[in-house]
Amino acid sequence: MKNDARQLTCLPEAAAGWQASLRLGFARDLGATRLVERRHAGPLRVQKALYPEGPQVCHAVIVHPPGGVVGGDALAIDILAGAGTHALLTTPGAGKWYRANGRASRQDVRIDIAAGAALEWLPQETLLYRDAQVNLTHAVTLADNARYIGSEILCFGRTASGEVFAEGSVHQTSTIHRAGRLVWHEAGRIDGAGAAMRSPFGLAGNTVCATLIACGVTLGASELQQLRLETDAVAPGSGVTQLPQIVVVRHLGGSSETARAVLLAAWHRLRPLLLGRPAAIPRLWTT
Repeated sequence: MKNDARQLTCLPEAAAGWQASLRLGFARDLGATRLVERRHAGPLRVQKALYPEGPQVCHAVIVHPPGGVVGGDALAIDILAGAGTHALLTTPGAGKWYRANGRASRQDVRIDIAAGAALEWLPQETLLYRDAQVNLTHAVTLADNARYIGSEILCFGRTASGEVFAEGSVHQTSTIHRAGRLVWHEAGRIDGAGAAMRSPFGLAGNTVCATLIACGVTLGASELQQLRLETDAVAPGSGVTQLPQIVVVRHLGGSSETARAVLLAAWHRLRPLLLGRPAAIPRLWTT
């Protein structure tokens, strides 16, 4: 990874909000996964590498100290998982994207996973406040035998407070390249005042959208059926799709807790099949 690959342009404070970047590099050392590179600019960092599963798997918690993203903020996250490593990335709580105040905010995530490595990108839910203007990009590049699990939960508005996502927009692009070939591409835009919020081809009136993608595994018919049964038991109507070496789990609903339960059920089923390890829930998820 080039040192200047994701350097953010410094803009005058009057023209932009917080400009923050974080670059993490993991390497294998005597059978252990070590966090060997940790660089940050602005309010975005990892405080400590954790090993709740032993030295083979490194857990890291990405912290955004301001506690929320406002109009004009830009976050850039670069992660390199070196050959043979296994890292799990999460966040300490829900990400909050506040109203735009006339300026869009963005987050760009780029993940490179080398030969024989595995990476799990499991942030907690994203809360999109009314009138937020958000651009999200997520790009994953895998070596031929690398593995990846990624999830997201998007919550439109704050239903518990009676807030409806009636204004604002979210523009999202997600790509996965494996051995130089594009194997996943998804792009979409949700406008709070647009038809996609209510259309059966969009959110169909739901306020929570959740997705989990596992890349590097092809399920047998019985395994796929079991995954569908277990996610459907949590929330009937959750979807599971098998693509070539990719499994996609979807959920639409009105509760972030239900969405999280669906993705946890899927992760519990898929992690042993893809990574050869039982699901080990980060302790901060339960605090």
